[in-house]
Amino acid sequence: MIRSPRARRALAPAAAALLCGTLAACGADDAGAAGPGKPSAASAPAVKPTAPTAPTAPATPAAGSPAPTLPPGPGGAAPVFSHGKRDGGKRVALTFDADMTADQDKRAARGERFDNPRLIATLRRLKVPATVFMTGKWAEQYPDQARSIGGDPLFEVANHSYAHHAFATPCYKLPTVPLQGARADVERAFEAFRRAGVKNTVPYFRFPGGCHNDAVLRAIGPTKATAVQWDVVSGDAFAKRAAPVAEAVLSQVKPGSVVVMHCTRSAAPVTEEAIRRIVPELRARGYEFVRVSDLIAGR
Repeated sequence: MIRSPRARRALAPAAAALLCGTLAACGADDAGAAGPGKPSAASAPAVKPTAPTAPTAPATPAAGSPAPTLPPGPGGAAPVFSHGKRDGGKRVALTFDADMTADQDKRAARGERFDNPRLIATLRRLKVPATVFMTGKWAEQYPDQARSIGGDPLFEVANHSYAHHAFATPCYKLPTVPLQGARADVERAFEAFRRAGVKNTVPYFRFPGGCHNDAVLRAIGPTKATAVQWDVVSGDAFAKRAAPVAEAVLSQVKPGSVVVMHCTRSAAPVTEEAIRRIVPELRARGYEFVRVSDLIAGR
């Protein structure tokens, strides 16, 4: 989880795609969390007010058409997608990780909220298509919301593992899925979606923390899922103010960008407010909001 400009600047380009996606496990030990080597929120230009613009109509796939995927890699490994075409027009995909780990059931029972219905309502009001990367545990904890998101043509639901354990190490002190259990974990999350009645699922998988290697890509290859990373880190996890989050996104977005944010109220409380700043500004710059499937289809 990227929380500070210092942490973003400290990363080598090879690690730039990693994000400590867990909202509870990162804690204060985030200095090594990875993200693109982009300008920090502190150095980004201030968000300027813009006049309201007409919302972009969501792109919808043809009825019954499967979501596009990338061809498998060597040895049947899952392919990796980080951003769309840079010359394919001003299109950007906002993605939201709905994180929940196996040990958070008790915290949820005590009233901690790992959902963010206000964020989803704002995306709907602004008519912003989005891809929600959901853990199986999140779908089990919030089945009504999972069904609602998955039944809305504005959104698509992708896989973020069953219980947000790491698929490769080191990975921010997350518990680890054994290599031989990687495929089963992905399939278990998809099964949780089916049990919850989530309809609009797509064959995309986001590694918790973004952590992966060649061996685990081969291990999950039989699921036929495309692994989806990102090229823009919002820094919304644990953020206390929305303005730096908005500035971080606005300073990094390029045509074809995939932005990683979160749909977890307790640990990413300012995301909805940041979206209300980001969306009108990017629309004023001529950007169209699309889902990950739309970017992959345009490759």
